Amino acid sequence: MMIFDRVKSLDAILATAEKKSLHRSLGAFQLTMLGIGAVIGTGIFVLTAEAAQKAGPGMMASFVIAGVVCAVAALCYAEMAAMVPVSGSAYTYSYAVMGELVAWMVGWALILEYAVAAGAVSVGWSGYVVGLAEHLLGWEMPAALVRGPYDGGVVNLPAAGIAVLVTWLLVIGTRESAQVNAVLVAVKVVALAAFIALAVPVIQMDHFTPFAPLGFAGISAAAASIFFAYVGFDAVSTAAEETRDPQRNMPIGLVGSLAICTVFYLLVAAGVIGSVGAQPVFGADGEALAPGSLALSAQCATIDDAAVVCSKEALAWTLRSIGWAQVGNLVGLAAGLALPSVILMMMFGQTRIFFVMSRDGLLPQLFSRIHPRYHTPHVITLLTGVFVALFAAFFPVGKLADISNSGTLFAFTAVSIAVLVLRRTEPARHRPFRTPAVTLIAPLSIVGCLYLFWSLGDETKHMFYAWSVIGLVVYFGYSRARSFAGRGVVDVHEDDADTPPQPVPPLPGVHTPGGKDA
Repeated sequence: MMIFDRVKSLDAILATAEKKSLHRSLGAFQLTMLGIGAVIGTGIFVLTAEAAQKAGPGMMASFVIAGVVCAVAALCYAEMAAMVPVSGSAYTYSYAVMGELVAWMVGWALILEYAVAAGAVSVGWSGYVVGLAEHLLGWEMPAALVRGPYDGGVVNLPAAGIAVLVTWLLVIGTRESAQVNAVLVAVKVVALAAFIALAVPVIQMDHFTPFAPLGFAGISAAAASIFFAYVGFDAVSTAAEETRDPQRNMPIGLVGSLAICTVFYLLVAAGVIGSVGAQPVFGADGEALAPGSLALSAQCATIDDAAVVCSKEALAWTLRSIGWAQVGNLVGLAAGLALPSVILMMMFGQTRIFFVMSRDGLLPQLFSRIHPRYHTPHVITLLTGVFVALFAAFFPVGKLADISNSGTLFAFTAVSIAVLVLRRTEPARHRPFRTPAVTLIAPLSIVGCLYLFWSLGDETKHMFYAWSVIGLVVYFGYSRARSFAGRGVVDVHEDDADTPPQPVPPLPGVHTPGGKDA
């Protein structure tokens, strides 16, 4: 079949991996800590209000559902990451197993995962920083300039501004050290721990009723959005090459980190629900209002922001509402300090996926051009930055997170299928880590990812379908004829594909793809 032609040689890919074999030093505890650091972050800060509008208190069930789907997907991802420990993530795995067209579509979907997610984080950063400026400094910013058109404004200038700033930093080559990243992860964890410590003791159980005001459909829709809060778990999967006894330690690290993060998220959600309530805001006729819609924004204006679902900084707003205004400001400050690094990692990951595809000939070689002074991939970084800034300026965080999730879920589905295909076609190939009960786990991962994808809103799914059609047009109109694999050129890609051609050094402390913290 044509869709399975042009399969990239797995042996050629692995030959490169063998040249850069890493010392196996990570145990189960280190992997668990790595996973917690990579997962806890943006999603819980910015999507709590979105989940509350979709599911009310039922969002606690949504966190569990999303965590379980992530766990089974992570176990599949780990087998591929251990067997093909090179850059390119799901794109490379798909190229090696299912051929160029599937790989192209996965890479095309990863553009949604990274660039749109960077826009979502930018909008989340804007909400916390604008709230901090208002409550700490007394600056009242006009809504028209800090909210996009879906939210009753005109343009979100702070969100676009932080995206432009991060783009500039990437172009000039400013890089984030592992130590700085560790500090920023600690800042986020401390902020969430402080929230739990202050909000959980004042929980009122009557705030949990009704538990599912919009039924199980609302819980499913919230789970599809909340998936964004778990993305980053694949950082553990990509560390398989550095893991002692990966068959034992990888499942412990993956499932353990996701279990701890899920408990953390449930405590945060319980704190929000129990302290201030988290029931959805309904329209004048009792209809459910979509998050990130003009109707919700208008309805929120009539109730004077007296609901967490109307807040752009849900955790800080909650703390202020229960009498901890200064701690709420500190949570806002923590988000303001930590989230730009997440934007940087996501945009970095985006440019490296483009590099991999460009070096395969599927995208123009212009994308691989290096700045003569800064030695950075300035063309693709600037192009990515323009789109991220536009996303951030005009779209609400929930819509961007959902669109990003659609691309991520598609990529994880492809990886899970690749695991099953490769088990059948190459059963004797060495696998440092084997997915346990693969005939059960891989189908569960596929079904779980498809379930969450189907639970996304119709508008999101239609946008994904449209994006996929555009991708097919680009592939058959441009990429297929220029593909190096199709032309028999095979030695152009696998020399550390996550970095530009030398003399550019790799960025320390930034894990891509999969090292993003969402």
